[in-house]
Amino acid sequence: MSNEDKPVTYGDVFSVSSELGSEIIAPEDAAIMQSAESIALGHVPRGGPASLMQSAASQNERIGVAATNDITDFAREHGVTVSQVEVGGTRVVSESVGGEVVAQYIYPSEAGGGGDDEERSARYPTTGVQEEAVTVGEALEAVALKPAGDKPIEQSDAAAIQAAEARATGRSEVVPGGVGAEAQRAASINAQTDDKTTLGDVLRDATSKLIDDKAVKKEDAEGVVGAEIRNTPNLATHPGGVAASITTASNLNKF
Repeated sequence: MSNEDKPVTYGDVFSVSSELGSEIIAPEDAAIMQSAESIALGHVPRGGPASLMQSAASQNERIGVAATNDITDFAREHGVTVSQVEVGGTRVVSESVGGEVVAQYIYPSEAGGGGDDEERSARYPTTGVQEEAVTVGEALEAVALKPAGDKPIEQSDAAAIQAAEARATGRSEVVPGGVGAEAQRAASINAQTDDKTTLGDVLRDATSKLIDDKAVKKEDAEGVVGAEIRNTPNLATHPGGVAASITTASNLNKF
């Protein structure tokens, strides 16, 4: 069997225990790690853990040992996290799957470029837990920073965005001119044209389109997941999509 036809495990990519190391890297594990990096770091580092996991998961899908929505028990039961700590003016980032660190590396505080110190502090928290809880708007914007941002908006995406907006604003109706209305309009037009509007087009500045915002809680994530699932033929969420990002934000907030 050539390397291209061999399942890729965590042990093939990271220095981890034999228990996690023998697990095949699943697509949903990679998608969740992308969401976590986007929210915690402001982008998905090129060549970082999420990028490596995505490449491995893609190979596992290609050879038929993993399906798009597969997730390992480690990630499902114990989560996928990105945490940071400030050491001598330098951020040390730790990324974990199932409670076990898969990667730890130094990340310059000015990484990402641009913006004043206050903006960088908000985007790049310096403690192991977010100093300020991740909001619905920030979680939506994180989708635009990931590969999922290039995905054309479908009805399931619009439904999830509307559900997220409702959770943020406390309003059950669609807000005229809001991000939910824009997403619904894009989904309707996309169904009739080849010139598609993407998630990134709509969510890049989602926070400014919300009339109110709030920290993401577990019940918010559950509501968004339900909205996305109800509008997909296979009753599943999109890897790295709106529901995945809101769920990751809830996990990072820990409430």
